[in-house]
Amino acid sequence: MSKEVIVFTSNTCPHCVTVKEFLSQKGVSYTERNVQTDPSARKELMQKGFMAVPVVEIGGETIVGFDKDKIEELLK
Repeated sequence: MSKEVIVFTSNTCPHCVTVKEFLSQKGVSYTERNVQTDPSARKELMQKGFMAVPVVEIGGETIVGFDKDKIEELLK
């Protein structure tokens, strides 16, 4: 069973692009929530206590920034 993966991004975030490319290379499907174009995504992220992107959620676990090792660990 694959875990749900959500990536909170913005249009001007180079690390967001890196995270999305990394997930795509691994063949991981994810839901992108752009906090710049989607007010509900921005509100959700703020409610979680974060103000910066990327924030990656994998199976309920949250990773702030692009932490390749942590992402790979949570995808197992």
